[in-house]
Amino acid sequence: MLPAVITRTLIRSLDWLSDWLRASDKRPRHLRVGQRGEEHAYFHLRHLGYVMVARNFRTPRCRGEIDLIGWDADVLCFIEVKTRTTRDVKPAEAAVDWHKRREIAEVARDYRRKLPPSCQWRFDIVSVYYEGTRSRPQIEVFQNAPLAA
Repeated sequence: MLPAVITRTLIRSLDWLSDWLRASDKRPRHLRVGQRGEEHAYFHLRHLGYVMVARNFRTPRCRGEIDLIGWDADVLCFIEVKTRTTRDVKPAEAAVDWHKRREIAEVARDYRRKLPPSCQWRFDIVSVYYEGTRSRPQIEVFQNAPLAA
């Protein structure tokens, strides 16, 4: 097993290489920032002990997508990630409005069809902030957020 210092150095090097390779990415900036936030949220949740099973899950029956799906112990979590570069307007988690929650609920319902009815589940929101020149994002996890807004 690699010592933590070597692992962190390797991950930072890979992040730098990824950013360098993305420099030619022609997508709008907000989409690139959002994808970067989802990447950081994914690894942060894994660090917290979540076992991730799906990313950007879509179903042909419903509109919308679920950013991340993972197990936190024996609870299945449907996770929406919101990424911001500033806190000036409103908190990132507040951007998960009624319409988005409804779409997530429909997709989650479709996903749960494959699972036993006794399966415990919840909805989480992860806020990711990239402020200033800080290379490390600030990440906050809101567990058991209500799906009915």
